[in-house]
Amino acid sequence: MTAREAEGGARCDACPRGCALNEGQVGFCRARACRDGRVVCESYGRVTSLAVDPIEKKPIADWGRGSTVLSVGSYGCNLRCPFCQNWQISQAGAGGVGWREVSPEQLVSLARELAEKDPRLAGVAYTYNEPLVGWEYVRDCARLAHEAGLANVLVSNGCVTGRPLDALAGLIDVANIDLKGPDQRFYDSCAGSVDAVRQTIARLAADPSCHLEICTLVVPGENDRDEDVEKIAGWLASLPCAGDPITLHLTRFFPRWHLTDRPPTPPERVYHLADVARRHLERVRVGNC
Repeated sequence: MTAREAEGGARCDACPRGCALNEGQVGFCRARACRDGRVVCESYGRVTSLAVDPIEKKPIADWGRGSTVLSVGSYGCNLRCPFCQNWQISQAGAGGVGWREVSPEQLVSLARELAEKDPRLAGVAYTYNEPLVGWEYVRDCARLAHEAGLANVLVSNGCVTGRPLDALAGLIDVANIDLKGPDQRFYDSCAGSVDAVRQTIARLAADPSCHLEICTLVVPGENDRDEDVEKIAGWLASLPCAGDPITLHLTRFFPRWHLTDRPPTPPERVYHLADVARRHLERVRVGNC
């Protein structure tokens, strides 16, 4: 029985999947579970990855150039992208990967110490796995980070409901959201909802306090047609944007996890698609080439 098929119990409202969980059952994301009749974030404070990264690695190209961030990740994800680059933690549960307990206070204290030693450190990035399957931890860390004068950077697949976004309103300074393809057909292969991702992007674009960048991995035979990128870039250009212009990253695919039956995307194809996107957007970046 899958999480969504479970009868009774509590229903998770963190993402459009809406897992109905019986007592003790873990959701599709492997990070949320039903305990004492309600859905809780079991991955709260369970950190699998912690590192200082250049902001450009997130990737963020048009905010804080030359700065660094303390990147933090846990485990679990609410998508099943066959080409996942961090599948060892994103597709793992609590028992499938090593983790250590890091409270929000400890995380922000570490970030402050690092910033005192190196003023290039701008803040905390929530990344590596899908951070919003543990949105409560992101919220609590983000509040403390702002109190400490640090920025919050969110790297997410954007497949969430309004509840996490409501909880994070005014706390996210920079976001990079994956827009994996132009339509639901592509998202079917990832077990996600393109409508939910579009709603997340539109909401962040309308937030004047949030700098927004978008990332699309160009996968041969999946979303590498001119018309695919034309749709993505055209839609992004149509959004009311309250802050900086949206940046679109087109990145090169390399075989990963379950998608190993095709070669890496030819660099010349990525550069061509970037030119297609520039018909609509002034900020288009190429990655992994």
